[in-house]
Amino acid sequence: MSHPIAPSGGTDIPVCHGRASGGAFVPHPSEPDRSTTDRNVCATGTGKEADRNVCPTVSVIMPVFNARRYVAAAVESVLGQTFGDFEFCIVDDGSTDGTDRILRKYADRDARIRLNRRPNTGLVGALNDTIKMARGELLARMDGDDVCLPDRLERQVAFLRAHPDHVAVGAQVETIDPYGCDLFRLEHKTDHADVDAELMAGRGFAMVHPSVMMRRAAVERVGGYDPKWDYAEDLCLFLKLAEVGKVANLPDVLLKYRQHYESVNHTKHDRQRALRRGIMEEAYARRGVPMPPGIEFRRSAPPPRYEQTQTWGWRALKSGNVVAARQHALDLVRLGPAKWASWKLMFCAWRGW
Repeated sequence: MSHPIAPSGGTDIPVCHGRASGGAFVPHPSEPDRSTTDRNVCATGTGKEADRNVCPTVSVIMPVFNARRYVAAAVESVLGQTFGDFEFCIVDDGSTDGTDRILRKYADRDARIRLNRRPNTGLVGALNDTIKMARGELLARMDGDDVCLPDRLERQVAFLRAHPDHVAVGAQVETIDPYGCDLFRLEHKTDHADVDAELMAGRGFAMVHPSVMMRRAAVERVGGYDPKWDYAEDLCLFLKLAEVGKVANLPDVLLKYRQHYESVNHTKHDRQRALRRGIMEEAYARRGVPMPPGIEFRRSAPPPRYEQTQTWGWRALKSGNVVAARQHALDLVRLGPAKWASWKLMFCAWRGW
């Protein structure tokens, strides 16, 4: 099935900042419209790749580094989507913890997975490599520690087909702890004006990166991910996309967003905060407006590990997930074996309350 991402980029269509006069996003006239040129000449290789002679509608793009604990759940949540016209482009960014063996097993079993394992280059390099691999009209971001709900791709494809003036759409997400226990739902603005206003205030989390689906032509037009802004690359990209089309979030939860202490938001928190000002200065300069002096680039730091583990443990217990509560209790005892709070959680978790 062919669902072009935009009208042809011919010169007879008036183009302004990536949008046609009728509101639909169109590629720049100098760029090929891959929605109509690539789909019938996509796979020319051998083996399982040659079995697919048309390009998929969606390329799910997932960079992975040392995600052995979570990656199987992430992969299975993508392979179990109700929307089946996709390829799964994975770059293993030099994992050293056995992640590559897990990914290889899945790739050997499912022809939709296209796996590239190479030496570590960092997150932005891996992201841009997944885009180079992608053949679909639409790019669906995914991370190796999160979980898609089954109808995620179906909902987002339907939205972008119905809204040709939009270049990216995210979703609401529900956070989960390291053991998969539900924590809380994060609320995000849904329409372009509100989402763009949050982005222009420096809030990259206005769109949750692994929940976003984007038009490939738009991502390529703005240059993909800028390595200058590593670990805050999503904010930079979303701001650029909002300048060539509309962005939005669906009102439905379509992703389980995992919180854990190996995530970039925890390990690179200070780096992300330091980069935000430079990204915003560039965005305001591109748009030709002065940056408001009141914009703050502070962001709450993650809580100390002991405090966070304790919170996760009690949340799991109160929600009835005794197994997860016991795991958190064990972690808490390891972190603070002499603390009464550690043994209190352990006692309640083993008792079942």
